[in-house]
Amino acid sequence: MHRIAVLALDGVVAFDLSTPLEVFDRVRLPDGSRPYDVRVCAPQPSVDARAFTVVAAHGLEALDDADTIILPGCHDVTRPVPAAVVAALRSAAARGTRIASVCAGAFVLAATGLLDGRRATTHWAGAALFAELFPAVELDPGVLYVDEGQFLTSAGAAAGLDLCLHLVRRDHGSAVAAQAARLSVMPLEREGGQAQFIVAERPPAPRGSQLEPLLRWLEESAGRDLTLADIAARAGMSTRTLNRRFREQTGTTPLQWLHLARIRRAQHLLETTADPVDRIGAQVGFGSPTAFRDRFKRVVGASPHSYRRSFRAHPAPS
Repeated sequence: MHRIAVLALDGVVAFDLSTPLEVFDRVRLPDGSRPYDVRVCAPQPSVDARAFTVVAAHGLEALDDADTIILPGCHDVTRPVPAAVVAALRSAAARGTRIASVCAGAFVLAATGLLDGRRATTHWAGAALFAELFPAVELDPGVLYVDEGQFLTSAGAAAGLDLCLHLVRRDHGSAVAAQAARLSVMPLEREGGQAQFIVAERPPAPRGSQLEPLLRWLEESAGRDLTLADIAARAGMSTRTLNRRFREQTGTTPLQWLHLARIRRAQHLLETTADPVDRIGAQVGFGSPTAFRDRFKRVVGASPHSYRRSFRAHPAPS
């Protein structure tokens, strides 16, 4: 039987902790047998989970004979990981134990140094801090999970479900994983990455800059068919000078800034209106439905139809 140790640290996120317990405990092989033995362990007898206290049946010794270790996230990602935990995880890794993190659990895994030089992900809201704290890790904040073989990481809490189902599929094949997915009322594969759950940030508009009036005009005029020459004419400068000023003051180009403003507006319309997708593309300034769909998927990580299904309260025609 495959032994899974779920490691709970002080401040553990209850959702992250419960996800692997529920998913792996429900898995059944074709003969009806359970392939996983799931245990909760902690460096001390009980840990704080905010609304309640987790009393762990096992200590860190449970990591010694585990085939897989799951690291849930903690509410305070800057809290130092206990030295005993770091040592236990490094020892487990040296033995070839598979280690996976759920959401902010990537901070715990990265603190061991085991992710250095490897690709990983975490919740999009913590991506900037993660990149700052662990520059040696190749962070990919746009995906639901990353499988690096022995080490796996997942994005937001719900992505922990995707990761656990992926592990079941790796261990026992798609049929067993599909049944586990049905029991969890989850698709075995979700379209897109976590980018689809992020409303495109407002394009940078530095206050007091020479471009501030132009940026306000661009956002108000995003639905118009604007060219670089149109924007330069409005700014009263050459296209070359405009591009240089934009790079200096916003870190991007005029057309990239405009496209992001259009996508942000499109997300709002997809969430709040019943307008057909192609009409929304035209409303926000894209010249063709194909250009709109391609740009939207590139920025958001999902098609406009998929985004609408995920984020609009009621089905809408498309």
